[in-house]
Amino acid sequence: ILLTELSADDGGGWFAEIPLLEGCISDGETQLEALTMIEDAKRGWLASALELGISIPEPEKILAH
Repeated sequence: ILLTELSADDGGGWFAEIPLLEGCISDGETQLEALTMIEDAKRGWLASALELGISIPEPEKILAH
C-alpha cells in the first residue's frame, strides 16, 4: 500500500493505492482513514476480479535485511 499526502490544492488528506491491483485506489482525511478505506477497496477489487475471471496477481515478497 502506498500512501501519499495530498496538497491543500488537491483537497488535503491522504491518497492510498495498491499498485499491484491496477486501479485499486482510495483516500481519507487521515492516514488511518485512508488505510481503512483502501482495505475496503481491496476487498471490492478482489471480489470483482473473482466474479469477472480476472487474474489476481500474487503479492510480492519483501525480504528483510
